[in-house]
Amino acid sequence: MKVPLPPKSHKQKPNTSLFKIIPRPYHKTSTTQYKHKPTHINNLLNTSTQTKNLKHATQIHTQIITNNYISFPFLFNNLLNLYAKCGHINQTLLLFSTTQNHSKNIVTWTSLITRLSHFNKHLEALKIFNQMRCSGVYPNQFTFSAILPTCADSMVVVHGELMHCLIGKHGFDTDVFVGSALIDMYAKCGDMCSAMQVFDEMPDRNLVSWNSMIVGFLQNKFYDMAVGYFRDVLREVSIRPDQVSFSSVLSACADTWGLEVGKQVHGVIVKHGLVTLAYVRNSLMDMYFKCGMFDDAAILFQITRGRDVVAWNVMIMGCINNNYLEEACNYFWVMMREGISPDESSYSTALHASACLAALNQGTLIHNQIIRNGFLNYPVVASSLITMYTKSGSLGDAYRVFELIEYRNVVSWTAMIGAFQQHGCANQVIELFEKMLGEGIKPDYITFVSVISACSHGGRVEEGYAYFNSMEKLHGLRPGHEHYACMVDLLGRAGRLDEAKKFIEAMPIEADSSVWGALLGACTNYGNIEMGQGVAERLFELEPDNPGNYVLLSNLYARYGKLKEANEVRNLMGVNSVRKEPGCSWIDVKNETFVFTVHDRSHSRTYEIYEMLREIEGLVKRKGYVAETQFAVNSADECKERSLWYHSEKLALAYGLLSLPSRAPIRIKKNLRTCGDCHTVMKFASEIFEREIIVRDIKRFHRFSNGICSCGDYW
Repeated sequence: MKVPLPPKSHKQKPNTSLFKIIPRPYHKTSTTQYKHKPTHINNLLNTSTQTKNLKHATQIHTQIITNNYISFPFLFNNLLNLYAKCGHINQTLLLFSTTQNHSKNIVTWTSLITRLSHFNKHLEALKIFNQMRCSGVYPNQFTFSAILPTCADSMVVVHGELMHCLIGKHGFDTDVFVGSALIDMYAKCGDMCSAMQVFDEMPDRNLVSWNSMIVGFLQNKFYDMAVGYFRDVLREVSIRPDQVSFSSVLSACADTWGLEVGKQVHGVIVKHGLVTLAYVRNSLMDMYFKCGMFDDAAILFQITRGRDVVAWNVMIMGCINNNYLEEACNYFWVMMREGISPDESSYSTALHASACLAALNQGTLIHNQIIRNGFLNYPVVASSLITMYTKSGSLGDAYRVFELIEYRNVVSWTAMIGAFQQHGCANQVIELFEKMLGEGIKPDYITFVSVISACSHGGRVEEGYAYFNSMEKLHGLRPGHEHYACMVDLLGRAGRLDEAKKFIEAMPIEADSSVWGALLGACTNYGNIEMGQGVAERLFELEPDNPGNYVLLSNLYARYGKLKEANEVRNLMGVNSVRKEPGCSWIDVKNETFVFTVHDRSHSRTYEIYEMLREIEGLVKRKGYVAETQFAVNSADECKERSLWYHSEKLALAYGLLSLPSRAPIRIKKNLRTCGDCHTVMKFASEIFEREIIVRDIKRFHRFSNGICSCGDYW
């Protein structure tokens, strides 16, 4: 009798197990199980390491336990590695801790330390190293080579110094690989003196040793030393520099504008036949861009075949560094059209270009691509998005991006704090900063610049002092020039000029131009001619080519009737060949940017613009506007009031009212600081026309709504 087959429509579930079911004759009394050989299981472990399949890992683990193979060190070691390769380092630790020590050898301990280091679990790696020594297993040269990168990444030099002592105790201080790892550790911890000592005492050196020194000098900004050690490598007969050597020395040249050295390195690269390597070629382009040789770098980019995403990123950033912002955005879209998938650096760089242009439409298009390709949760991309919306005048959109970030790091928090600070929202800055501290996020150098600056622009003197003092006492951060400049600005805006000057004199570091510039601005605001003159003279010595200092002092003299002295300052600018940048404002209408200068009559709708200006003038005067003629410093007395109405930001406002839809916000950008009279007119206009007006000048944002500015008139 035949057994009927099941219907064809009944499909059997495929067996996805690594261990196929092997049919065996049924014996009622048989208790013998089928056993897989250790070599077969080891082959499966090696295969699964390539596929990184967690399900397969658990199946193999089950078979190892079933067959009582857990005491086989080579199987146990490979199983630990497999779990780590699958991204489950906690499962690796659990397996290790629940297995008896007789299954663990030096390879096991060293492998686990290496895996923990790769997962940035530095303290766990150090604990495992100590457990190994307590268990009676002695480290070898491979163990030390594995633990030293952990010490380096922890940035705690004491850990590395203790490890250095153990290396000498166990007799591995002459090993070339251990020595190279020691150099790398000291370099990453910022101790190049110890790194040099280790290097000098090495009996044998290989290319890794030399590269560790060159990279170490580069990371610690000893660029000349990096170049010097690279030259020494070239003199070594038995060592041939590789792409790491060339890339590092090119970066050193780029950071010091060492164009001549960079060209010589380029020649050596061609001689060694490494110019076709992407890593080297991209570093070459970056060097030429940073040294101001834009055309040479662009040609190198154009003739390159098989350009990868890094090459495109270098090209886009090169455009930004050379102020070709629109070209930077164009290269981003060309890259996508050529089928190159952008990475997080591509999006961040393109957003940076959009932010500098304050091109909101361009930025939103990039934002769409970020969402489509799943890059929104990358911290660097999210932070760049916040900055783009901030600099484009869309604070609400910036905050919405911030709220969508799932895992916020200090960069994300600082970007949002900086956004509120730039828009004059001091209360929100303080509130967000305290919330960040409450969530256990440690602020960094830039965070405090934004917080103290917000206190300055909000008139919060005591709070600013408290946050400044907390930097070193509570957070272990040493204040820098930017923080001191913010403190001087804080006191200066509050009219406490003498206190600000004493603060500068008591500084533990030499005051730079940013610190003295803050005091000069305060002297100009409060009309302290005597102090302003002395501060300006210091600034002329520190930065003789900065026109802003001359203009501030000249305006200070002119405002208080000292026209002779004002003219002398203007003449000094001519003697020193210093030119003031002409003021201009620009506004975007229907994806087109329109630029206006003072008294501008180049626009096709000039007649309508000036008619609108006259209408605005009549309306604001009915509201109580009185011209602030002290801001018309370059006009004759009888023309001062009239000339105020031809400032570039007022022309841009008039065109915005004519061209933008009703109720739409008007966003104006200006390359200089907006004047007090324009500030007053913008306040009146926002109330009269019931429009939100956002003016971004060189210092900050002013958001005008219902007759009030976000700065609270304290700017």
